[in-house]
Amino acid sequence: MGMNLKLKNMKVAVVGLGYVGMPLAVALAKYGPVQGYDVNKKRVADLKEGWDSNREISSAVLRATSCEFTDNIADIADSQIYIVTVPTPIDDNNDPDLDIVEKASAALGRIVKKGDIIVYESTVYPGVTEDVCGPIIERASGLKSGEDFFLGYSPERINPGDEVHTVENITKVVAAQNDDVADLLVELYGQMNGGNIFKAVDIKTAEASKAIENAQRDINIAFINEVTMLLNKHGLCAHDVIEAASTKWNFLPFRPGLVGGHCIGVDPYYLAKSAIDVGHQPEVILAGRKTNDGMGAYIADRIDYYLGENDRRDADILVLGFTFKENINDIRNTKVIDVVRALKDKGHNVDVHDPHAMVDEVKDYYDLDILSALPQEKQYDCIALMVPHSAYKEMGVETICRYVKSDNDARSIVYDLKHIWNNQDFPDSVDYKYL
Repeated sequence: MGMNLKLKNMKVAVVGLGYVGMPLAVALAKYGPVQGYDVNKKRVADLKEGWDSNREISSAVLRATSCEFTDNIADIADSQIYIVTVPTPIDDNNDPDLDIVEKASAALGRIVKKGDIIVYESTVYPGVTEDVCGPIIERASGLKSGEDFFLGYSPERINPGDEVHTVENITKVVAAQNDDVADLLVELYGQMNGGNIFKAVDIKTAEASKAIENAQRDINIAFINEVTMLLNKHGLCAHDVIEAASTKWNFLPFRPGLVGGHCIGVDPYYLAKSAIDVGHQPEVILAGRKTNDGMGAYIADRIDYYLGENDRRDADILVLGFTFKENINDIRNTKVIDVVRALKDKGHNVDVHDPHAMVDEVKDYYDLDILSALPQEKQYDCIALMVPHSAYKEMGVETICRYVKSDNDARSIVYDLKHIWNNQDFPDSVDYKYL
């Protein structure tokens, strides 16, 4: 096509400054002019002050970056490349919710110019970039997709809290409407990761690759979760069985547990939606989701069963950890809430502690009051560890037992979902249980 695109002097705008957009904007700003735009005025104000409430980027790095943050979309109207990194969640019916990405597309349609490139990183199902977002931009701009402006797709692979697999250390998949734009994106993203780029054959292929990455992981965990239920009925602990099976060279050592967050717990529903749209009934994908979505209730049942065995009814329970994974403050789609609600429904009194989750956010999202500091005086019939935060891993048996009742009538329960305390030598007054 011979568009003769030159990355040099092109301005980049990252649209959406969450867990995906923020690290990307800061990384790209090392190589050229970058602006970060978000509709959340407080988020932008915090970033300008050098504070990342997601705790992904240090204050020193934020203050030193050349990236300019703004909540005024007019400020990014002189960019030539727009990278959209807004959330794509599911609704209450587990259907893909494209509302935010559609609004972002419409907003960009009002400022896009001839020759501009709009790249999506948001997780979608095959066809959304070209068949949903493209027409929205066309309607708002009066320009034609693939002729006046050009679409690209590069699926995000951000793993919150992971300091190894950062945006600068992973393979980046890119795709675009034509080879010239794709080659420009290879150059753009390749600057920050040493050219570790995979160029997909087209945008739909790149969209599908993202959807199946996390769906595959979801299915593998669902298998282990179902096996765990079976093993528990045999009186066996899954972690012990997995440890033995892991000695085989090609066994995949997935671990049982809660599957939440905004990737693994969401992306399979996008894949299922695309399957239904083309007349294919997804069996395995949705079976995995059903199993994993039921794990909160199952874990609550196990805790209730162990408490009943020890004649502890209407028990006082301290749940440790609320975020969707360890050492981050992200509570979106955390499945710990399912455990908490199920335990309360069974008549237990539940306190929740998390050193990372923001108390106000949890109250707003889930109408739940949580503790940011461990209670000084109170003791519990059961300690239930849900999230393996480093602070919990470092707790010794003496510290753990400080929070359990030590009366002689019935043993207290320490339920360790993630098997992090298996080497602790608990006293006879405590029943140590795990999946």
